Amino acid sequence: MNILVIGDPVNLEECKLKFGDQHAYTFEQDHREAERFVAGSDLVFDFIVDEEPFQVEIYAEKEGAKVFLNTAKISLAELSNLAGHNLKAHVFGFNGLPTFLLRDTLEISLLKESDKEELATICSALTTNYLVVDDRVGLVTPRIVSMIINEAYYTVQEGTATREDIDQAMKLGTNYPYGPFEWCNRIGVKHVYELLEAVYEDTHDERYKICPLLKKEYLKL
Repeated sequence: MNILVIGDPVNLEECKLKFGDQHAYTFEQDHREAERFVAGSDLVFDFIVDEEPFQVEIYAEKEGAKVFLNTAKISLAELSNLAGHNLKAHVFGFNGLPTFLLRDTLEISLLKESDKEELATICSALTTNYLVVDDRVGLVTPRIVSMIINEAYYTVQEGTATREDIDQAMKLGTNYPYGPFEWCNRIGVKHVYELLEAVYEDTHDERYKICPLLKKEYLKL
């Protein structure tokens, strides 16, 4: 398959690790440059549309294109609205935050229920498992992991435990692969903060209210 990856070099490397070198990859870091390759690609993985949501318009007239959009921080419905509900491509949401693509199962949301069969065909060709989740900001796994990280920041802020102690306790007590702060370092403070901000704006649920210590670290970036 010809796969267009829009993002940074780390995103390209994750795609190659996840889907293998048997595919031909085209890589662009800018939507304006990438647009000319969309129609000729079998698949598009857009990791940065959440940073430049108005660029979703490049898919409006690409009928038949198959596009995976990073919707960890913005829903497909919101992106469709920005494009005037004129997305003619087959559009899927996926969790494109750092490290999450490499999980065994892809977390996918749908804009149109009629695309379910197309999704099954694509994932079969990519030889990957997938799970369809609701089209909501934060999807499922990013929302849960970011909330755990946020709570860990509150624990440090209150002086209850150190970051190292929290990481060790969570790995030993819950069998998590990483502690909250290890996870935060892998994902990036910027992504964790902005995801929590988007989820809180969407839900106004106090569980996602950002810890001041996390906000302080984000503002120092």
